[in-house]
Amino acid sequence: MRILSWGRRLLALGAVAALSAGLTGSVSAATEQSPGDWATFQKDLVGSRYNAAEYRINAMNVGNLKLRWAFAYPKTDNTLVRSEPAIVGDTIYFGGSDGRFYARDARTGAAKWEFDLRSVSPEGFAVVWDAPAVSGGTVFFGDARGYFYALDARRGTLRWSTRIDSHPAATVTSSPIVYKGRVYVGVSSGENTAGRDYPCCTFRGHLDALDTRTGALAWRYYTVPEPRQVGTWPSGAAKYEPSGVGVWSSPVVDPRSGTLYVGTGQNYTGSGGDFDTLLALDARTGGVRWKNQVTKADTWRSLCNDPEPAGYCPGLGDGSALDYDIGSTPNIFRAGGRTLVGVGQKLGVYHAFDARTGEVVWRRQLGVPLPSGGISGIQWGSSFDGKRLYIATYFADPGTMFAVNPADGRVLWQTPNPADGCTTGGAARYPDICTLAHAPAATSSPGLVWEGANDGKVRAYDSRTGSVLWSYDTIRTFTGVNGVQGMGSAIAGTGGGVVVSHGMVYVQSGYVPEYSTAQGHVLLAFSL
Repeated sequence: MRILSWGRRLLALGAVAALSAGLTGSVSAATEQSPGDWATFQKDLVGSRYNAAEYRINAMNVGNLKLRWAFAYPKTDNTLVRSEPAIVGDTIYFGGSDGRFYARDARTGAAKWEFDLRSVSPEGFAVVWDAPAVSGGTVFFGDARGYFYALDARRGTLRWSTRIDSHPAATVTSSPIVYKGRVYVGVSSGENTAGRDYPCCTFRGHLDALDTRTGALAWRYYTVPEPRQVGTWPSGAAKYEPSGVGVWSSPVVDPRSGTLYVGTGQNYTGSGGDFDTLLALDARTGGVRWKNQVTKADTWRSLCNDPEPAGYCPGLGDGSALDYDIGSTPNIFRAGGRTLVGVGQKLGVYHAFDARTGEVVWRRQLGVPLPSGGISGIQWGSSFDGKRLYIATYFADPGTMFAVNPADGRVLWQTPNPADGCTTGGAARYPDICTLAHAPAATSSPGLVWEGANDGKVRAYDSRTGSVLWSYDTIRTFTGVNGVQGMGSAIAGTGGGVVVSHGMVYVQSGYVPEYSTAQGHVLLAFSL
């Protein structure tokens, strides 16, 4: 009966089954994963963030989910956790806020191995902010210092590491993806947060293609020309233009055409390059197939949030200080008889393009745009289950979960962050900092949509109606299987979406706002 039920479920997937056969069919072969695994942030090459093979948890029984184990991070100066785990077979892989990368038993949380990032280099901010990709017996991930690693998946030993950007502010929030012997990853930076005396800015965003066996650079695509000094800031610090255009988001690949898609960020200074752009690149060579720039001007640094930037935010006067970058991972999907690539923007718009030409097919405004900070829109990614796109908005008064028609963007249902999110559970103790917002990328499995929120709750929604079927408050103290006590907080943003795999649900809890820094934060695992 289980085999027959499994077969019916696969047949019932409709459009997503065709997509898997045509677009994602090579993923299992290329990575040697089982269908129920969640081996990358994107879930598959096309970025569906949908686990079609999940048959244990459904809309009828999701309310019975219970916490099975917790892992608590030791208290460190940095307590934020934001590395979405990968699950392959019986192992869960994830990075921590303590400079370590972990492999543990996915069902029990029992230790398998740990890797200390400081063994490669003791300098800098050695924490993992992206999600790992597991392929061919190797785990790939980056860190907040611009280092990139390949570890043996079974033993945790280092196969190779490379510093893919030596800029002091370079960081990796882009989760890698593996395709045909290469691992692709974007690089961004925190240079735009520097103060008035800083010689801003010299960072150039880029996307790298690395050889999976050696780490050798196959090609690099820079998103902005090399910055040149053009004078000084009012403080006397050197001024460089143009700069920025980091790649915060994670790439996806259409294996039928060999095209890689990735979004880019805003300029830090000046105006130029491929800012706020969806890039379509030849995965083999890095050559441009097409690109679509979705914002006409966007030059922003954190000083733009100052009401009187006094010459430190030159874009503000012409209305370009927006921070409307594309931080979301794209989705490749079939609709209306053609392949589309869609992506959310911090402006609050979801854009759908013809995947072959870059022509705009439809756009839908879901979040109310707020300038200077770009916090009202779509942050890290969306999910596609073959029927509907699931898209969450961040600070959108309130953040809202949407289901939209993939053919035209028509809203099918929308569910705001429940109004009692800040008055119930652990968040009720922190009324001054709790917000109703969704930072993580959405996730889906048959019949369900999953999302975490700033109010510390992780929720499961009915994929047909949008009704909340299950909610769990993570703002509480947990004793981890590692013997450490930790406390949940807001649900993680970068790389921190819900993962559903082999009848288990996993989520990192400990992003901003931080409800407590007295303890480290936690990774939580649930099952029926």
